[in-house]
Amino acid sequence: MKKRAIAMLLAGALCASMAGCSSTGDTGGGDTAASGESKYHVSIILKTTAAEYWKFVQAGAEAYAEEHPDEVAVEVKGPPSETSFQDQLNMIQTDLSDVSYDGYIISPLQQDMVANLIQDTEKPVIALDTNIESDKVVTFVGTGNEEAAKQGAIAAVGAAKEAGWTEIQCIEIAGVQGDSTNTARMNGYKAGIEEAGGDFLEDEVQYAEATATRAVDAMNGIISRYPDGIAIICANNDDMAIAAAKAARDSGNQAYANTIFLGFNGDRAACEAILADELTMSIAQMAYEMGYKSVEAMVQTLDGEQVEPNIDSGSEVITIDNAQERLDTLDEQLGS
Repeated sequence: MKKRAIAMLLAGALCASMAGCSSTGDTGGGDTAASGESKYHVSIILKTTAAEYWKFVQAGAEAYAEEHPDEVAVEVKGPPSETSFQDQLNMIQTDLSDVSYDGYIISPLQQDMVANLIQDTEKPVIALDTNIESDKVVTFVGTGNEEAAKQGAIAAVGAAKEAGWTEIQCIEIAGVQGDSTNTARMNGYKAGIEEAGGDFLEDEVQYAEATATRAVDAMNGIISRYPDGIAIICANNDDMAIAAAKAARDSGNQAYANTIFLGFNGDRAACEAILADELTMSIAQMAYEMGYKSVEAMVQTLDGEQVEPNIDSGSEVITIDNAQERLDTLDEQLGS
């Protein structure tokens, strides 16, 4: 009996020791905070973890968890690319069935499909970067695309006037027709151009499927139709804006030498292009802040607090005057 009592005491001590240890799991691309020490355990599923933009979102989310280890542990994951639709749906489905999670932060590749997947969950869902039309979503955290585009357009009109343009016309090289983000940015560009006294040529919008290759074709078509130049070319993303600016240079048409090329995202490549005089300006999304605010909002929700239905993560117009500062900030956020 004495030996049995000693064995039971040793077993109890071992269990207590193990309970005090933290563990990590497979995140599919991100670090996992020690959920055993945190009040809440949150799944974050991004559109991908392979692209630069999403690395900043991930860094911001993990930063909040690291600053508040007693409150929340996060697991960040995402498919190999933004076209890996089924991979993301599988991740979401798997995590929804995992009872260890207290909430979900999701950036959907296919909004309707994700809305269907989450319809039966009783746990809070936060939509990140792209909204999900579902009553299960407690808030959307992302860029206020229309307002951000409007401010960029106003700045572009000012830059065009400084460059000597007297007739301020703008043509947009757009993304995917019907996409909600593309539409919001287009509406913002139009509002900003017109508010600042310019003319947004709505009938001349060129849909380029958000790709640089298609943007080159669109820009060549614009140059052919407007050989005397256009004051502003705005684009749905930086890749298209940079490609359009290069196409204009390669054309040799000097009427486009002072054209203002405005992109959207403000990532490292855009800042470097601005500093190299290969892009005029960009509207920066605050990807790091987006990730940070999404986890903050989830903790508030799980604590029973009310959060706003839309949380704007912010934006900033990047020009030659602040491109280097923006680059330095991006390096700091990724710990470079």
